[in-house]
Amino acid sequence: MPEERLQKLLARAGFGSRRAAERLIEAGRVTVDGQAATLGMRVDAATQRIEVDGAPLPGEPEPLTLMLHKPEGYLVTASDDRGRRTVFDLLPGVPASLRYIGRLDRDSSGLLLLTTDGELAFRLSHPRYEVVKRYEVTVNREPARRALDRLRAGIELEDGPAAPAEVDVLYTNKDGVRLRISIHEGRKRQVRRMLRAVGFGVSKLERVEFAGLGLGGLKAGRSRPLTGDELQTLRELVGLVDVPAQR
Repeated sequence: MPEERLQKLLARAGFGSRRAAERLIEAGRVTVDGQAATLGMRVDAATQRIEVDGAPLPGEPEPLTLMLHKPEGYLVTASDDRGRRTVFDLLPGVPASLRYIGRLDRDSSGLLLLTTDGELAFRLSHPRYEVVKRYEVTVNREPARRALDRLRAGIELEDGPAAPAEVDVLYTNKDGVRLRISIHEGRKRQVRRMLRAVGFGVSKLERVEFAGLGLGGLKAGRSRPLTGDELQTLRELVGLVDVPAQR
């Protein structure tokens, strides 16, 4: 097996992004053949003994990136101390290193990506890469043009200004007014907070697209691995060109 950078190997083995792996190395928690690892070093996992906090590096999981149609009522977290349902209840048998990319709150539904690739998860979540997330939202009344213009210009939130959003009015029915909102940030409950800031309550929120991927006919509660072409498109979008084979 050829040598590769240690932080890349750690990220692929489930220790987070390469940046997170670098922090492990800097903290002295990683050793190679019994010696403290250093940033930038190259290793051969087949011939060298690599340990994190004194434990051997686990076998690398088979690469897996999948799409889940999250229903309402599920938390996007690995576990919940109050016993509430999480998205992992919908994904029995997945690798322990599978992590979600961004979040959807409990009352929201739609497209959620999960991956064993720490670097891919980091880049798709980081605002620097401006990955577009598209939502369809039902609000309680017809928005005035001024409110839409404020959202399109970038609105001030309690944790700082939100980047300009794309906003379109889709239709009106007995349940309210349906909007399509596209953003490239991913702060906690951001879309709901943006709409609240211009005076609108949200009765339904669904993420319909992430990084150009849509749900298609995937039913709520179901999941599927990404195709090779979908995975390649995602990785190219955030500057990753090597595409590991899906399991």
